[in-house]
This record gives sequence, structure tokens and C-alpha cells, in this order.
Amino acid sequence: MTGDRDVGVVIVAAGEGTRTGGEELKQFRWVAGKPMLLHSVQEFQRRTDVAMVVCVLPRRYAGDPPPWLFQCDLDRLLTSVGGRSRGESVVNGLDDLPDEVRIVLVHDAARPLVDADTIDRVIAEARRGHGAIAGLPVTDTLKEAAEDGHIVRTVDRAGLWRAQTPQGFPRHMLEQAYASANADRISATDDASLCERLGFPVVIVRGSERAFKITEEGDFMRAEALYALSK
Repeated sequence: MTGDRDVGVVIVAAGEGTRTGGEELKQFRWVAGKPMLLHSVQEFQRRTDVAMVVCVLPRRYAGDPPPWLFQCDLDRLLTSVGGRSRGESVVNGLDDLPDEVRIVLVHDAARPLVDADTIDRVIAEARRGHGAIAGLPVTDTLKEAAEDGHIVRTVDRAGLWRAQTPQGFPRHMLEQAYASANADRISATDDASLCERLGFPVVIVRGSERAFKITEEGDFMRAEALYALSK
């Protein structure tokens, strides 16, 4: 870590989906001993180089967040209002970061068990002046199939990775990528693709199986098991 607090973190937690079941928002549900969002906030705030963590929340929670969120370092915590898309939410979080932030990490709240080593690797590459994302190499055989389920072809998995978060960038790079995407009305499922679109260099670093994305109900049990194994 550097001696400067020049890293800003935007945690995207604005989703209203409830695919995991129940009425409570997924990012607020408890997993591995605490609310999902709280895992990520506290992990990033353990770093001395993090100047601010911005949690982008649904509009109805941005001004009145859950009380457990105040267990964090309030001097380094802001809430921002989610947009109509993931991209709008990221831009809202970017706009709220203080001026001293030079490196920006974007992280999905649905990946609560991200580890410190992965964050280290992403930030180290972003400090070298290019984008960086966490990821894991594809190990399964990949098949392309038609809508009726018939296999069209086997896809060569060599060089293929599963993208994770955090994704880190020099601030000016990410801001330029989003400004261009908004001007051209282009959306993307991750931040790196918008930087790639402009020809900015982006590298991939080793992520972690712990940092998988909680999407369905069964994923909560998997997260509990992985958390227990780390203890």
C-alpha cells in the first residue's frame, strides 16, 4: 500500500431484484455473519490507501440506509443514488468521489467475500496506468447451443477468463470511458469493456473462487461454506 489515500471505491448495490427469493433486497441479506454489503465495505475500509467508499443504493435507501451500515468508518463512507442501469449507478458513484482519488475500484455488492490479496493485485496494476480486473481462467469445456438446446459447436477455452470484481482504473480513464459510452448511448455489463472500447489497455489478474457472485438462493449456502473454510 502507498502512504497516500488516493483510492476510491464504488460499490454497486442499487439492484432491486429479488431472484434469491423473499422481499428483502439481496445486497442487504445476511450471509457469513453479516449483511452482504457490509462485508465489502469493511474489507475495502481496512486498507489505509482507501480515501472513500461510495455505496450506490436504491433511491429509497440512499438517504436512509440500513442502520448496520453505520458500523463502518463514517469519515470514509458515502451513499449515492442508483441509476436506471448499472452504468448510471457507477457514474453516480464516480461523481461523489473526492478530488484526491486517483485510482477507482468498482465492485459488485453481490460478491461479498472478495479477499485482500485480490484487491492488492488489482490496485497494483491500476497504479501502473492501465485498467485491471480480477478474474479466473475458464476450466470447463464450453459449448455453444441453439435455442432448442442442440449443440452448435465446442468453443476453444484457451485464453478465456471469467470476469469478477473489483475492477480498477486510473480515474481519468474510467471517467472518459463512461463519458464516451453515455454520448454514444452504449451500455455494458462491466466497466472494463467500456475502457477496451476506447483502446485503453486492461489486464486481468488472478481473482478468487471466494469472490463468486451471489445470484440465486443456493449461492448463499455456498458462500457460508466458503467463509467457514477460511476460518
